[in-house]
Amino acid sequence: MVVVLCLRCAEAMAQGLPDSDSALVQKLQFTRSTRVNKALQQVVFSMMKTHDDGSFLNKKSEDAYMPYQGKIIRNIDIQTLSFDRSITDSCERDESLGARIGKRLHLATRKFVIRNNLFIKEGMQVNAYMVADNERFIRSLEYINDVRIYIDSIPGNPDSVDVRVYTKDLFSIGGGAGAQGVRMATAQLYDANLGGMGQRLELSGLYNRDRSPARGGGAYYRKNNVGHTYIDATVGHSEIYVSPYTRAEESTDYLQLTRRLVSPYSRFAGALTVSYNRSYNLYNLSDTIFNKYRYYLLDGWAGYNIGIRQLTATNNTIRDRRFLAVRCYQRDFREVPPRIGEQFNPVFNSSRAALAQFTFFRQNYYKTQYIYGFGTTEDLPYGYNVSVTGGVHEQLGMIRPYAGINASRYLATGSGGFVNVFMRTGGFLHQGKIQDASILVGATAYSRLQFWNALMIRQYINFSYTHLHNRVTYAPLYINNYYGLQGFLSDSAYGTRRLSLQLETVFYFPFKILGFQVATFPWANLSLITPENVPADQARLYSALGAGIRTRNENLVFETIEIRAFFFPVAPDNMRGFKIVTNTNVRFRYRSNYITAPDLIQLNQE
Repeated sequence: MVVVLCLRCAEAMAQGLPDSDSALVQKLQFTRSTRVNKALQQVVFSMMKTHDDGSFLNKKSEDAYMPYQGKIIRNIDIQTLSFDRSITDSCERDESLGARIGKRLHLATRKFVIRNNLFIKEGMQVNAYMVADNERFIRSLEYINDVRIYIDSIPGNPDSVDVRVYTKDLFSIGGGAGAQGVRMATAQLYDANLGGMGQRLELSGLYNRDRSPARGGGAYYRKNNVGHTYIDATVGHSEIYVSPYTRAEESTDYLQLTRRLVSPYSRFAGALTVSYNRSYNLYNLSDTIFNKYRYYLLDGWAGYNIGIRQLTATNNTIRDRRFLAVRCYQRDFREVPPRIGEQFNPVFNSSRAALAQFTFFRQNYYKTQYIYGFGTTEDLPYGYNVSVTGGVHEQLGMIRPYAGINASRYLATGSGGFVNVFMRTGGFLHQGKIQDASILVGATAYSRLQFWNALMIRQYINFSYTHLHNRVTYAPLYINNYYGLQGFLSDSAYGTRRLSLQLETVFYFPFKILGFQVATFPWANLSLITPENVPADQARLYSALGAGIRTRNENLVFETIEIRAFFFPVAPDNMRGFKIVTNTNVRFRYRSNYITAPDLIQLNQE
């Protein structure tokens, strides 16, 4: 009865709301009722507040700028909006208690920081694609929620235009804490836009009674776009770093310099990573279990956009690119676990490589919503990307030439659907034999956004097939990763052939609860894994079913919070039955890069 009253009052309220607040509410088709409690109306209205301007965004990113192609930019005006403002309606403010408190702590991004991230300048000709690229780049900054670039004609001066740049901040201060009874606790505190100047400072800590010492911590500092070079610099130290290689706690000191290819019109990209990592027996494990090691990592790459000046000299709308990159890296183990010794191991062997990569790409973008986020603008590519990689790899004294291909085709339906078809293949040559030969093919698809009254629905499907032949140094194929079963924590299922299917349907609700938007999703995963040296008809099937709920406040830099329930009908004994997992490391925006560092084909990670 209460639900019926709530829905009826929502329809009644929609009749008197302004367009910016009622666009989705008006889609609710309920019978009007004149006997609705006014207090209940106010409660429902606060819950039914719609996203931004209520319109669904789905258009090519360059379309808005095409009418101004070739005109001269006279002035660029920058307006930075705080997290409590709307990017589509500057008069709209979040007047909630949380926003008022946050306003006292938040420093808006300085205008010079935004100008420092502009690669369109006064006196330049308008290039619609470059303007769209710049908008997308600014939106990728971790402290920016959204950005809009507008171009205005100048009366009496048809050859010139003015440019307005509006950016909306994320509330940059964040953190979190967790505990397992009184024995273990973790905490994290950070500011992703310290002083409003595009810099991040993060502190983390851990307490565990079973650990010696019981306390540990870490810190790092990152500066965005140092000196207008588009280089991001990070320096840090941690005593509680969980290694992606060993999945164990280790101590690390590191320095990272990264320069993305911020636009197809940019010429250079590259990165440098230097780190020193070591493990300590913090949990008093026996020598047969504890892996004692230490290693140095030196990893650098650089690339150049070939012929960019000549290619765009006569027609700056050409988007096909050729990019050449070289990479050298060395992971030098100065100490390895005694039980590993001199045997081949994908984790604890010293390795080094010299690789070159030639990439052909053409990527344009659609601006859309509700892929990973809750209405924030997301940029999805359409076009192609093909990389050919070759070089020499050395592991445990064995030197082998390597060759690989990584190809992706991005398709957009125009009605809001997106498909990515991909293929990765590579292998080594040693003594006339092909070793660690692999192929990974698959497709990822997002349906167009569908509306059912006020409810928004998007479907997701991911299919992949992987085959690893003549494995020597590579790790086997696992299913506890992106290409397997979500929530599958065991590494007991592995092999050399893997076939996986992932299905998910997301329902986005039109209301907010204390500023947090909500989505729920049922899902199903299947993985077929063939153990090594076993015929394909003896493959083992694993499955997972479940549902979950995600919530996020788009104004905050906090990650999306996800609660996911799992049921494994077929799984190892210690994983069977139901379980519920809370995760805060969930992406909230689609990520895409024009080029990546030259690398060996990766089979167990995205």
